[in-house]
Amino acid sequence: MSEKIRVMLSESEVDKRIHEIGQQISRDYAGGQVHLVCVLKGGAFFMCELAKRITIPVSLDFMSVSSYGGATASSGIVRIVKDLDESLDGKEVIVVEDIVDSGRTLNYLLTLLKERKPASLKLCTLLDKPDRRVVDVLVDYTGFQIPDEFVVGYGLDYDQKYRNLPYIGVVEL
Repeated sequence: MSEKIRVMLSESEVDKRIHEIGQQISRDYAGGQVHLVCVLKGGAFFMCELAKRITIPVSLDFMSVSSYGGATASSGIVRIVKDLDESLDGKEVIVVEDIVDSGRTLNYLLTLLKERKPASLKLCTLLDKPDRRVVDVLVDYTGFQIPDEFVVGYGLDYDQKYRNLPYIGVVEL
């Protein structure tokens, strides 16, 4: 592997923040339950860890939406690769994403999911790159705001590599 990876956020920093987000969601939905919708593939690591830290009942579903291919920048073309298995009708839904940068993909996805009549629809992301925002997207739960660098680890990849890193790292080509 010719890329060098520099640690941006350590495993312990990521773990601590996910625990805090899980506590906040548990408080916000106390007495109820939430339906987490994972945006694959990158969101899977984050959603699994987040779900373990939510203390109210949780159900899960998965959706695959692509706008990157093998590139390091979003193409702007959104394609649904795998749709949800369950209805969202009347559910308290939280979309769980690994990273929000341009906002194009999430804007498209949230618009699509609102049409499916959930009781509520919120967005939770591990990483947010507000400097890259092209389309405004309201992020309800944010792990970390990060600068405009290409990051990997904890589910995020570079051409399908480095997802399994237990920390967030910066790819230095």
